[in-house]
Amino acid sequence: MNVIDGRKVYQKIYDNIQTVMKGQSAAIRKLLAAFASGGHVLLEDYPGTGKTTLAKALAFSVNAKFKRIQFTPDLLPSDILGISIFDPNDRVFHWHEGPIFANIVLADEINRASPRTQSALLEAMAESQVTVDGKIKKLQDLFFVLATQNPVESRGTYPLPEAQMDRFALQFSLGYIQPEEEVELLSAQIQQHPIDHISPCVDLEAIAALMYQVKQVRVSPELQRYVVDIVNATRTSEDVQLGASPRASLSLMKVAQALALFDGYEFVTPEHIQELAVAAIAHRLVMEPRSRFAGKTADNVVQEIIKSIPIPA
Repeated sequence: MNVIDGRKVYQKIYDNIQTVMKGQSAAIRKLLAAFASGGHVLLEDYPGTGKTTLAKALAFSVNAKFKRIQFTPDLLPSDILGISIFDPNDRVFHWHEGPIFANIVLADEINRASPRTQSALLEAMAESQVTVDGKIKKLQDLFFVLATQNPVESRGTYPLPEAQMDRFALQFSLGYIQPEEEVELLSAQIQQHPIDHISPCVDLEAIAALMYQVKQVRVSPELQRYVVDIVNATRTSEDVQLGASPRASLSLMKVAQALALFDGYEFVTPEHIQELAVAAIAHRLVMEPRSRFAGKTADNVVQEIIKSIPIPA
């Protein structure tokens, strides 16, 4: 496929999701950029903003295997990975796959599960494999985790550890839509939800071709250094206790490649990097307590860094 065909694949998915998600064009664009670059996404927003609907709209737009895991305090790692069950008839253990063995996995309200259960996703998200009973089991060639969490509830939740936050290529919010768009949403759901009518518009072969094209988008040495300078600045900021890792640099570069392809470019521009920097870096930072108490956020830090670093000529 050529660049134009790759954009058509993106546009098909984008248009399909937009029939369900009103007023969320920026969020859909970021979601698909992470998806096409092989990264995972964490959606953090208030209840009722459409996090789960967005995840399902993406899953239903691709002719792929989709599983949803509702995270709860009593969820066990075996509920995610799978388990070997002894059959007394033939006296052997039979392996039963968990929902992690899918192409698109929705980890709904991920922060409601215990750290032990959350850790079951670490190897899967980083290496597309899991280790069960001492054996390595490979996941699907296309493996995408879309997790959601509520930022305002603390009762019955467990904060995601830094190691797990680092596995997400992007974290962003949806926010509230405009009143006119909300009226349009009400009209569309008077009788039934639009997602009931959404159907696959692309297959796994098209997604594989799209992901291949993303990797062909050029990133100049100057822009590679620009990415590294932005990420490195988080490690020396006086407001940050723990800066972003090299994985953040890789994620930012790869997602920027996808965004450039969507826009019809054969190369990444500084604007693509700036558009994604907050979503790719901020969630990986651990703020200094004094800065946090002073009202500074990780988003603020990344935005200040972007303004302070010269754009490559």
